[in-house]
Amino acid sequence: MDDFALRKRHVYGTILVDIDTGSVIDLLDGREAKPLEQWLRAHPGAGVICRDRAGAYAEGAKAGAPDAVQVADRWHLWRNLGDYVEKAVGRHRCCVKLDQLDGETVGVSAPEAAQDQPDAAMPEPVESRLAIRTRERYVAIHGLLDRGETISAISRQISLDRKTVQRFARASTVDELLGKAIARASLLDPFKPYLHQRWTEGTTDAAQLTKEITAQGYTGSDKTVRRYLQPFRGMLTPPPSPPAAPRVRQITGWLLRRPEDLDTDETNQLADIRSRCPHLDRLADHVKDFAKMMTNREGEKLESWLSTVEHDDQPDLHSFAIGLRRDQDAVTAGLTLPYSSGKVEGNVNRLKALKRQMYGRAKLDLLRKRVILA
Repeated sequence: MDDFALRKRHVYGTILVDIDTGSVIDLLDGREAKPLEQWLRAHPGAGVICRDRAGAYAEGAKAGAPDAVQVADRWHLWRNLGDYVEKAVGRHRCCVKLDQLDGETVGVSAPEAAQDQPDAAMPEPVESRLAIRTRERYVAIHGLLDRGETISAISRQISLDRKTVQRFARASTVDELLGKAIARASLLDPFKPYLHQRWTEGTTDAAQLTKEITAQGYTGSDKTVRRYLQPFRGMLTPPPSPPAAPRVRQITGWLLRRPEDLDTDETNQLADIRSRCPHLDRLADHVKDFAKMMTNREGEKLESWLSTVEHDDQPDLHSFAIGLRRDQDAVTAGLTLPYSSGKVEGNVNRLKALKRQMYGRAKLDLLRKRVILA
């Protein structure tokens, strides 16, 4: 079973498919527990119910067919894991960004210093005002929390929105708050290689360079360009174009793909990231173990995997594990039995095609007849 949209983001239904024949059995109105429970009671005999992780389907299946084996679909399990992996990578994005900046060569010294230090690097950037303010607020809020102050009281005392105070209170370290701010992409990032190229060619006028990159899609101000180019002035040569830091989704994709499907550059970058960040290194091991358990149908190892994750400092995987615990029997069955929702997805695509043929105007009764009888 799976849900489908009669009217996207507004009205949904449920499609039921025979897992053996792959044919559609029925379409239900809504995706709540009650319609499913009523249908199962009216059609007894279901032995295996393959579903996604939706709580309503689990509740309806349990009430309508208590003796049936519920199977959590593996594709949905992997997708759920991927969502939490992306959150975990985003949480530690700052260490990847900072390590990359630390390792970059930023240029050659000014002429007067070139004789003694021809390859002198620029001084490290001063911490931004945003980072300083974030650190100060973190210390202040956690200090008040340690004294027993409530979120509402702290909000009034330091004149911050209650949701902002809650966000600071939930953070176990200030690095969690700084991560997104430090790693935030600049509007100028996609155009930096071009600026380096033009500087090397002799064009050093910030206004002219701003016009050129604006024609390419830059939407920022010339002040941003001028500030970026300022450290280059007085140098014998501009710094080499820095390599772009891998994005969160890129890193997530590397962690979720088979190692043999990564090219050499991706493999090297992932290995470098794992060597720099112990949290991401352990995260990669957890993902690998789950993938192996899922591929080899080793559902009996789920309890051991959950225990290992719960004893590691991986808050996002802890959330994933909590969800698995709530549905552990179905998840274990999904990691053990050969059943999946693959046949359901194919029928959902066919249903969408029939909807388009009728210009999206078919109501459930007509759609049911066309899907079942076609």
